[in-house]
Amino acid sequence: MKKFQKTAIAAAVAHVAVLSSTAAWAQTGADAAANGAAPAVVHISGQRAALQSAQKLKQDADEVVDSIVAEDIGKLPDRSVTEVLQRIAGVTIDRNMAGDPNRQSVEGSGVSVRGLTYVRSEINGRDAFSAGGGRSLGFADVAPELMAGVDVYKNPSAEQIEGAIAGLVNLRTAMPFDYKGFKGTVGVSESYSTLRKGAPSPTETILLSNRWKTDFGEFGALVDFAHAKSPTRSDGVGVDPYWPHVNSTNPALYDRSQTKWIPLGVGYRSQQFDRTRRGDYAAFQWRPNKDLTAALTYFKTKYKEDLDEHVVSSSEDKWYQQVPSADSVFNGNGAFQSGTISNPTYGGSPFNSSQRINTRESSTRDVSLNVQWRATPNLTWTNDVQHVHSTTQGFDADVSTGFIMPNQTMDMRGSVPQITLGSPAYMSDPNNYYWAYTQEALDHATATQTAWKSDVKFAFDHPVLRDVRFGVRMANREGVNNKAQPFYNWQAITFPWMEGWQINHVARLGDPRFAGGASLQQIDNFFGGKYNLPPMLFANEATVRGFPDQWSKIHAYHDVLCAEKGSSCTPWVASSFNSPAATNTQDEKTRAAYAQLRFGWDDLQHPIDGNVGLRYVKTKDVGSGYVAFTPPNLNLPTDGTPVSGQENLINIARFAQKMSAENTYHNWLPSLNLRMKYNEQLQFRFAASRSISRPDFGQLQVQTTLNATNSQTTTKDASGKTTSVHFDGTSLSGNSNGNAMLKPTTSTNFDLTAEWYFAKAGSLTFAAFSKDIKDIVTTQSYDYVRNDVNGKPQSFVVTGPVNGAKGSARGFEIAHQQYYDFVPDWLKGIGTQASWTYVESKQRLNHPVFSAWCSGNDAASNYNLFINGCDTDARAFGNTPMQGLSRHTINLAVMYEQHGLSMRLAYNWRSRYLLGVTQWGSRGNNGLNTNPDAPAGKFLIPTTNNDQAFGLPLYQAPYGQLDGSIFYDFTDKFRVGLEATNLTNSYTRQIMQQHPGDFTRQVFMSGPRYTVLAQYSF
Repeated sequence: MKKFQKTAIAAAVAHVAVLSSTAAWAQTGADAAANGAAPAVVHISGQRAALQSAQKLKQDADEVVDSIVAEDIGKLPDRSVTEVLQRIAGVTIDRNMAGDPNRQSVEGSGVSVRGLTYVRSEINGRDAFSAGGGRSLGFADVAPELMAGVDVYKNPSAEQIEGAIAGLVNLRTAMPFDYKGFKGTVGVSESYSTLRKGAPSPTETILLSNRWKTDFGEFGALVDFAHAKSPTRSDGVGVDPYWPHVNSTNPALYDRSQTKWIPLGVGYRSQQFDRTRRGDYAAFQWRPNKDLTAALTYFKTKYKEDLDEHVVSSSEDKWYQQVPSADSVFNGNGAFQSGTISNPTYGGSPFNSSQRINTRESSTRDVSLNVQWRATPNLTWTNDVQHVHSTTQGFDADVSTGFIMPNQTMDMRGSVPQITLGSPAYMSDPNNYYWAYTQEALDHATATQTAWKSDVKFAFDHPVLRDVRFGVRMANREGVNNKAQPFYNWQAITFPWMEGWQINHVARLGDPRFAGGASLQQIDNFFGGKYNLPPMLFANEATVRGFPDQWSKIHAYHDVLCAEKGSSCTPWVASSFNSPAATNTQDEKTRAAYAQLRFGWDDLQHPIDGNVGLRYVKTKDVGSGYVAFTPPNLNLPTDGTPVSGQENLINIARFAQKMSAENTYHNWLPSLNLRMKYNEQLQFRFAASRSISRPDFGQLQVQTTLNATNSQTTTKDASGKTTSVHFDGTSLSGNSNGNAMLKPTTSTNFDLTAEWYFAKAGSLTFAAFSKDIKDIVTTQSYDYVRNDVNGKPQSFVVTGPVNGAKGSARGFEIAHQQYYDFVPDWLKGIGTQASWTYVESKQRLNHPVFSAWCSGNDAASNYNLFINGCDTDARAFGNTPMQGLSRHTINLAVMYEQHGLSMRLAYNWRSRYLLGVTQWGSRGNNGLNTNPDAPAGKFLIPTTNNDQAFGLPLYQAPYGQLDGSIFYDFTDKFRVGLEATNLTNSYTRQIMQQHPGDFTRQVFMSGPRYTVLAQYSF
């Protein structure tokens, strides 16, 4: 992979170098044409015209900016705004679902600019956001058919709204005065996924625009509607962390070099994802005279998502009982490569087969009015009023059955792990399955914002001063977030560990009393047919979606067994919004003022122009919520099994206490942009600024959830009967969803660019940048004290966000684009684009914490775990890079446009980056302590008390994807085309770092997708 990375970078550099020399040759040819030679006639239209427009925007802008311009309305070069953004130098997208690396996002998710996620989003220069806690609009949720272009400002000036450290992404829509008269387009498309066959995925879009001259002035009206269904599928094969099987638990005989590393288990998942996306847009303009223009816009984006997922995963916790087969293969570091793993002590390894449903509906509506008045030839006054209303609601549900897998056969030596889990006969027998657990999370949120800004521009008739701009902006935002459960409401139905003291046996699906709600299900064409998975029993889709009524029925199976045993068991209670602690409210008021002076010296040998400005911002945040505690259930054996240690437990009564907080802060944000024109083609820029990025509203919530976990040791005899239960104590922890007193993250930014524009659609640019960042939000622990039922103070260790780090991001970008008009006639119309971005980042904690060895459970106070990462043998990692940042990003594209035919092949590649340190699936509490200084009862002894936490650094492996398109214009009004995504069927791979090596955590595939399009303009 490193060899490929170096090859890809070398190819990009060579491409830029070679094409730069041909660009110079082309420029020489242009000079010759100016001296009398007859230049070739080249027809400019379509994607070439779009590149010319984008290049002109970059060349003439006051700031450092890159743009993508649609060939025509509805003709952005990709199927989502997220995918469009990745074509811009320095912009990368995440291939996982937002906040969930265990699931792939086929169309991409989060956007980073120059390696940082502090990205501000706007629509037509106005605030854009969605409810639920974020400050940015989900770019994948916006209909790309409504966009006229996308601009990425990498060092915004003082007149632009604050909030962009990494960059400002502005989505531009069309206005009726953009067209000379009547304009109409109709487009339809249908997509086909090679992995998810047969799912309908139509897209329809229509735009109508016109302008009229009347006695009351000129009017314009534009309406644009888009509706798209996007069904995708992603299959994944997963491997659990590797565990250290030592040669001896006797310290005198222990030899670390003889440790064998064996994965806990393997599994797979298959998810079908449906997104229905609708965009409505209308714009009205009125110009009663040449000095006054008014514009009213209505923009609404609405989407509905539905994920249906089948997951098979190991739930083994007694890894030390697992045994590799005699023919197993290990590498030189002792890591398992291939063979069969079993647990003969337990008769197999416990597994779960779960069906998960995740639905979300969101809507954002923006109504804005803009009035621009040129009071005098030199004075222009602009007022803009905006109202945004956004809603979202989600339901995440998981119902699981369990079974004991006799053995697991696996081979890790190929590009994709090969696994075999049980025979078809075993996997189809309902007597081998039992009802295991359910978990759910429900939320709904509403956010509104009203903003007004007023800008004045005064132009000077002066050889140096161009104009001065100043203005004010006021914005009030209110948000209400409701969560039925702060985190997932995980509730057991029946498990083997309940047997003997709470129930006699688990609720097996072969028992007619418990058979309802599940069925035998087959996952066809898994991984494109590379695996032949046997049919297995999963909860029915109707059962999972039938929350809470259907869930009550399957939890009643546990109640039946409790009654049969004579136990007293707590009935299942569904999550609801009835608790006052479910609601969190936030209000934010911002007041801003700025002044900016534009200037230029045109008479210099090398003209210089630019702007200097200062923006002042006052922010006031007010939040209210609750601190809440729900005591854990205490289920005691009723069959006479001895119970001890109850005096070790902490008893605190349930409570919910209201909290509120207020925070006000001020920021001064200067900026400077300079440009020197060496000649008409070559120019240089220098930019310096200070910027802020406020915490997401989710990080500002006033919401603390306290938890208590009773630790117990259950002893069983050889027959599996429980002989004693001992309670070891109660651990008190908590999670603070936010911190209303957070300050914004700030950054001091510098940019230096060299830009050579040797043709209308030909350029070679270089940019170096540096960002020094302060007040990065991290997590930190603190004590929350509450009295127990006896009046004794007890301390909860609570994790919450704080401004706890600083860092830097430095690097450079090289970009080239060109059409080759000097080639033979049969090649005319061919062009290329290439860019390479390199980013080096560092993050330094205000209070560094590192220890070579890890100890303790995963309580929030375990900084060594959450910051540095810990292996399953208790060794720490440390020196982990900034999350989400790739050092290298490469874009390569070959384009062709001639005689009505337009084609493009585009390749995007980014190097490895960190997903996180303690992600679900690569973390736990039952590691092995191999620290020689550990107490005798801990050293080399597999923990039964879940007090040796581990969390592995999880990386996204280098990933490249090839996309393509081909269009043919039958007339200047009618075109058809084919777009292809992921032509080479690239896999996304996750790597977990461990001391014996880097191991595959998961591999995902989504397969190529094809879209047939037709568009008619009139």
